[in-house]
Amino acid sequence: MAVRDTRAALIDAAIATLRESGFAAASARRIAAEAECNQALVFYHFGSVPDLLMAALEEVSRRRMAAYRELLDRTGTLGELIDAARTVFEADLDSGNVTVLAEMISGSHSVPGLGERVSACLAPWRSFAETAVRDVLGSSPFGSLAPAGEIAHGVVAGLLGLEMLAGLDGDRASALALFDRARAVADALDRIRPLAGLLTLSPPARPAPPAPPGPPAPPARPEA
Repeated sequence: MAVRDTRAALIDAAIATLRESGFAAASARRIAAEAECNQALVFYHFGSVPDLLMAALEEVSRRRMAAYRELLDRTGTLGELIDAARTVFEADLDSGNVTVLAEMISGSHSVPGLGERVSACLAPWRSFAETAVRDVLGSSPFGSLAPAGEIAHGVVAGLLGLEMLAGLDGDRASALALFDRARAVADALDRIRPLAGLLTLSPPARPAPPAPPGPPAPPARPEA
């Protein structure tokens, strides 16, 4: 097996182990058995098991970003943004991505420094969400209600919370009902957006004050 193939196989095996068995069971022996290679290769390619698990989380994040960037880039209204968030939510549950993240968050409490690395892995998602929110609200009269960064932080935190709860108890219905309600509100806001744009609260511009009178014109000379 080529070096690149071995590295990729170990990352895929680490992802599968986190999904199926959890962080506590993600040993070098277990991951190497899943990848069908010698466990010494874990340390050769990654240095340590936590480093391999972080590479697995980063790979999951990279795949998600590639899959959802085009989806979110096509959003032009609040309603479409809610639909994109719902698609991300369901796809993450179907693929087991949320399980990988949840296990890494759980395991980070027992490995010094791992929590900061997991948090750093989420930073691009906050930036990505901020861009999507800013693009949708930038031309909207509602864009000044709250900074895009704060809204994006709430979106990412809300999605992760919903995904973890749904992954824990298997109940998607409650989360999907929230998306339905959010979609109804977004549709209402999208419908009144043109009207809200006309009814801005900024005062009309005052006419410029008249210019002060200039010096009097010289008297006309008498004709010769």
